[in-house]
Amino acid sequence: MLVDDFDFDLPPENIALRPAVPRDSSRLLVVQPDGEQLLTDDQVLSLPDLLEPGDALVFNDTKVIPAQLLGFRTRDGVTAKVGVTLHQRASTKEWRAFVRPAKKLKVGDTVRFAFDEESKEAAELSAVVTEKSEAGDILFEFDRSAGDLDAAIAQVGHIPLPPYIAAKRAEDDQDRKDYQTIYAKHDGAVAAPTAGLHFTDRLFDTLKERGVEKHFVTLHVGAGTFLPVKADRTEDHKMHYEYGEISEETAAALNAVRARGNKIVSVGTTSLRILESAVTADGVIAPISQSTDIFITPGYQFKAIDALMTNFHLPRSTLFMLVSALSGIDEMRSAYEHAISSGYRFYSYGDSSLLFKKASK
Repeated sequence: MLVDDFDFDLPPENIALRPAVPRDSSRLLVVQPDGEQLLTDDQVLSLPDLLEPGDALVFNDTKVIPAQLLGFRTRDGVTAKVGVTLHQRASTKEWRAFVRPAKKLKVGDTVRFAFDEESKEAAELSAVVTEKSEAGDILFEFDRSAGDLDAAIAQVGHIPLPPYIAAKRAEDDQDRKDYQTIYAKHDGAVAAPTAGLHFTDRLFDTLKERGVEKHFVTLHVGAGTFLPVKADRTEDHKMHYEYGEISEETAAALNAVRARGNKIVSVGTTSLRILESAVTADGVIAPISQSTDIFITPGYQFKAIDALMTNFHLPRSTLFMLVSALSGIDEMRSAYEHAISSGYRFYSYGDSSLLFKKASK
């Protein structure tokens, strides 16, 4: 398909720069392609009423790390500043990263990292450029490993706000709380699984009273989620790998949900992608512990999930392609047109939607 098929106009005033307070007060657009009414305006707090006892929500429990680093490379007495966004851990002491401007670095360069320019002379964390890939990222080997490296990154790093927010305001202390789900557990993401940002303790309590199960998987979201699709056709786009895990216990529990006829609802496209990476041809979810580069576009047959809770995505993005594959491209165009005209807030800090799977023809 043409990437242009997934384009639309979004007024800048629809882009949310801060989350709703409280988190669960966001609006929720319900999309039911095979229902009597395609679109229904609702609220996230109403989610329990939209599900049946025995249904299961699947959350991504990855934890965002401060993966935005300020680096300084000195060569021949000249110091150059570079912006580094870590996107995939390669070993206990290595990270792959996107760098701006990448042309300022070459293999063998040493880069020192500091919290800001004022503290660059005292910078202690450093890394050597060991590879520049054709995909456009750079492999860094740091001067420490494992927990020591994680602690150093936490000290000098910044929360990697999405470009559409960072272009309008600077990251601040509030983002360290706002850009993290309340159930985040496993360090490794450089972008938040934003559908989960809407959940609060009171919403979890109401879901429990309703008899809705909650289960957790892990997919460490990479910075590749923000990269624009540069190809003209969807089949020419290459996704970056992201590491994920589903435990044996979680896989068994979700298979039991499906066996008794209840729905599996993915909270976020990241949970969906690891579930669809783990499902077998006959619809059985298997335990998994590996990286995935699954790319879902219209025509894909979903086997692991029945519905998806997700925020509103960028035009021409792989995520808008994914939701179009789930609920239908014409249906999602109508949904987004309605959301824009009705003042829904878009992107990471914005409102949410509950999308049901369109029946296969």
